[in-house]
Amino acid sequence: MDFLSVPLFRHRWHRLKSVALGYNGVCTGTFPFRASYVALTEGVADSGAAEQNSNTVRRSRNKVRAARVLAANEGADLVRKCRAGDGAAWEQIVHDYSRRIYNLAYRFTSRSDTAEDLTQEVFVRVYRSLDQYDARQGDLQNWLMRLARNLIIDDYRKRQRTPHDNQADDLADHTYHLHNSSRSVQQEMERRELGAQVQSGIDKLSPDLRTCVILRDIEELSYQEIVDLLKIPEGTVKSRINRGRIELAKILKRMKVLAVSEA
Repeated sequence: MDFLSVPLFRHRWHRLKSVALGYNGVCTGTFPFRASYVALTEGVADSGAAEQNSNTVRRSRNKVRAARVLAANEGADLVRKCRAGDGAAWEQIVHDYSRRIYNLAYRFTSRSDTAEDLTQEVFVRVYRSLDQYDARQGDLQNWLMRLARNLIIDDYRKRQRTPHDNQADDLADHTYHLHNSSRSVQQEMERRELGAQVQSGIDKLSPDLRTCVILRDIEELSYQEIVDLLKIPEGTVKSRINRGRIELAKILKRMKVLAVSEA
């Protein structure tokens, strides 16, 4: 299958701009912060005890395992079809993961054009690496997002070494997908404004803290996954997460950021 014949580049990238700029679930982003606004401002320590001891988490893990088996089978089938030249299967992969990849890229870049470029670059790499996918080593989502994180974080580190005009986009230019049509226009505007403020706060974190906060609280990676990705000790990961949360909480307080009611 000729890569350029696949409608990846005909995909309507402007739809990807429904970036998850949410905080505590606002802006209807698909990957809101795991820690609520209250947790960030009043209790930022993350000992991991809740993950290890919560009965609710244990029960949910059983459901997650079952879902992962199903996802692994479906992902393997999509990859098999792509390898056989099925363009529709590739389009399905792009459709299923483009938003999440764009969201992650935007968190690190704060620029829609750069995030779009990175999203395309990720899919180019994914397409060229399909022969390396092995369902026995994890489902398609985990494999694909691992490629995406590596590429996006590498790009972020390079940009930190060679600073240039990294001014964030005017968030008013973004097109947001309104998941809940019952919300009033005023509520949606408030959510967008709050999302912009939180992204602005994230932008003010140092690169090391920003990376760990994004991976833990937005991507919801485990400590071990972050350790494996960044190649740093677990203690350093935990320290950066907590320091990042504390610093972000201070920034948001100085900005007088308030949570938006879900009512």
